[in-house]
Amino acid sequence: MSLASQDYRDLAEFRFQLRQFLYFSEVVARNHGLEPQQHQALLAIKGLPPGIAPTIGELASRLLLRHHSVVELTDRLEIAGFIRRKKDKDDRRHILIYLTPRGAARLRSLSVAHREELAVKGPELVRALQSVVRGTRKSCEA
Repeated sequence: MSLASQDYRDLAEFRFQLRQFLYFSEVVARNHGLEPQQHQALLAIKGLPPGIAPTIGELASRLLLRHHSVVELTDRLEIAGFIRRKKDKDDRRHILIYLTPRGAARLRSLSVAHREELAVKGPELVRALQSVVRGTRKSCEA
């Protein structure tokens, strides 16, 4: 597959738009008293699909982190009062992770800020992604 100059520009623009949103996310998390990974962990816990247990292993998978890194991350979140751990009543070997009311409130505030930012910047991000996808389709058809 060969790439034209426009393909590189499209990829660069998408990367730029995505990075701008991620930068916003990092700054707003810190402004709310959380590190970006802590915010991501709270969102991953709250946003799990139905039927998926909120375990360390599941969080590690969703955050693309190692198991021991997620243990440390959840330790910090628990000390701060954002999460609590509870043994799984069906399998006592598993520890489940739940948001506390404090964690849920902090996540709600952050999620509102993210939704507002996406309402403004989302169309640019979508346009950039569509340009990359259109370029990919053209390359595959050629």
